[in-house]
Amino acid sequence: MSLIELIDLEKIYNTTSVPVHAVNNVNFVIEKEEFTAIVGPSGSGKTTLLNLIGGLDKPTKGSILIEGEEIVNLKSGKLIDYRLHHIGFVFQAYNLIPVFTAKENVEFIMLLQGVGKAERDKRTIELLETVGLGDRINSRPSQMSGGQQQRVAVARALASRPNFVLADEPTANLDSTSAEALLDLMEELNEKYQMTFIFSTHDARVIKRARRVITLEDGAVKSDITAKN
Repeated sequence: MSLIELIDLEKIYNTTSVPVHAVNNVNFVIEKEEFTAIVGPSGSGKTTLLNLIGGLDKPTKGSILIEGEEIVNLKSGKLIDYRLHHIGFVFQAYNLIPVFTAKENVEFIMLLQGVGKAERDKRTIELLETVGLGDRINSRPSQMSGGQQQRVAVARALASRPNFVLADEPTANLDSTSAEALLDLMEELNEKYQMTFIFSTHDARVIKRARRVITLEDGAVKSDITAKN
C-alpha cells in the first residue's frame, strides 16, 4: 500500500473575479522512505499542495489517501487527531513557542498525545541529542541561532513518531552552512530510520539531494523525475 496517493486533486480560490487554480488536477503517489522535493516558482502551488497533504487545508475536489485512508472528509476533530499522530511538520518560520525551552517545545506534541512524563523525557532528550542539541535542552528560541531553532523544529516534528514529515521551505531562513547541516541531518534520519520526507522548496541545495523531484507550474505537475541510483 502506498503511503500517500493524490487523485484528481484541485484547490481553487475564488477571492478575485478570476478563480485561481492553486492546485490543478494533481495525481501522484508517494511511497514510504521517499526523500522528495516539490519544486516550482513562487505561486506554483507548492505550499498549498503541502497544506492539502497535511490536512491544513481542504481541496475543492479530489482525494487524498494516506495509507489507504481518505482524509478529505474527516471531521475537524478527527482530522486534528490524525495530524497529531501521523504527520510531522517543519515550517519555514520554525513556529517554536518562544517562552518554551527546546525541551518543552519538543515534548509539547507528546503532551497533547497523552504520552507519560518518563517517556516524554526519554524521547525528548534522545531527539535533541540526535539533532545535535543535547547541550541546548534548556535554551529558549531567542538564545539559539536560526539553524539551531530549525533543528529543534525537526526534533519536534519527529516527536510524535509520524508516518511522514512535511517540510515547507525548511532552508529558506538559514545560512549556507546551517542549511547543509540540516539537510545532512534529514538525509541521515531518512536513511537510518526510513523516515519519509516531502519538501516544498526552490532551494537548489535541497533539489540536488532529493531522490525525486516533482515540478509544479500553475498548480499542475509539469514533471516528475526520480534520480537514478
